[in-house]
Amino acid sequence: MDWRRFSFIALIIATLFGIVVSIGHEQTSPAIIITSMLATTIAVATPLTLGALSGVYCERAGVVNIGIEGMMLSGAFFGWLAAIYMNSVFNFSTMPSLLIGVLAAMLAGGAFGWLHALLSVTFKVDQIIGGTVINMLAIGITGFLNRQLFFEKGSIFGGQVPHAPGVLPRIQLPILADIPVVGRVFDQQPIAITAILLVFLTHYILFFTRWGLRTRAVGEHPRAADTVGINVRKVRYANVIIGGLMAGLGGAYFTLESVPSFEPLMTNGRGFIALAAMIFGNWTPIGSWAAALIFGAAQAMQINLQFFREMIPAQWAFLQQSYIVGLAPYILTMIILTGIIGKNVPPAADGLPYEK
Repeated sequence: MDWRRFSFIALIIATLFGIVVSIGHEQTSPAIIITSMLATTIAVATPLTLGALSGVYCERAGVVNIGIEGMMLSGAFFGWLAAIYMNSVFNFSTMPSLLIGVLAAMLAGGAFGWLHALLSVTFKVDQIIGGTVINMLAIGITGFLNRQLFFEKGSIFGGQVPHAPGVLPRIQLPILADIPVVGRVFDQQPIAITAILLVFLTHYILFFTRWGLRTRAVGEHPRAADTVGINVRKVRYANVIIGGLMAGLGGAYFTLESVPSFEPLMTNGRGFIALAAMIFGNWTPIGSWAAALIFGAAQAMQINLQFFREMIPAQWAFLQQSYIVGLAPYILTMIILTGIIGKNVPPAADGLPYEK
């Protein structure tokens, strides 16, 4: 990413933080507000970060993935379902049930990733159409199973709305969490911390390992990669499945780390926002994470403004309407995708099926 993109990201985040500080500074110190905003931003940006990483793995290997939304939704549902079964049917305690749920979420995302690879790499279906199929299939399967398993007459839970055994507990990072005021930023849940670690791990893998070099070669010039002995099909399959695992983990955030329940379509377009973050991040892990933080800051603004609802001045009265503030991430998505901040350059072979 060039300096203009990072400057734009910093400007937007500073503006969103400034709005909340200007409204709530009379009630709470600016330092506490900024810390709260930053902690919330990192947390709510977690599924966007993981979704963006999913896109990076897929598209760096030359496979367009607009099915991130479906992979995340399937991860949210099947992770939640596994946690419920482990806790209620097999009497597992809370933590093992949640961890098995996270694993199930990743496997569900990986399975949809495999399906996307099958359509795109083996059968050479148009990758946009293949991703759309993934999204529609995930919506249909999760909605159908949710009704049949829990809400139909004679269902296993007697028609009652089930809940997971809880949410993953917060982890206080040693030393960092003990810093006065700022320490709250480092008081996060496991998936949020894992997402940040995966950003830097993905950066290292893509740019400093043989596998990353092969992945980028396949995404830029698959014929040249094939000529030197790289198995293009294998590399694309592996990266799309890894992308599915990442998206499934992002889905687990919704039902195992945010709220212990599932609602149809609860990902609410986050997969497409993650795709926009990846594009604005120029198909790089760190750039995608930085872009995801913009959308996280927009959502954090909505969350934190709820604490100062009664203090909002007349000229800012529209901020009392949560649905208006909730539009911010989607408006930012449209602005970013207009390409006003530099030209985005995808991998040269992105979206092109390879004929050996």
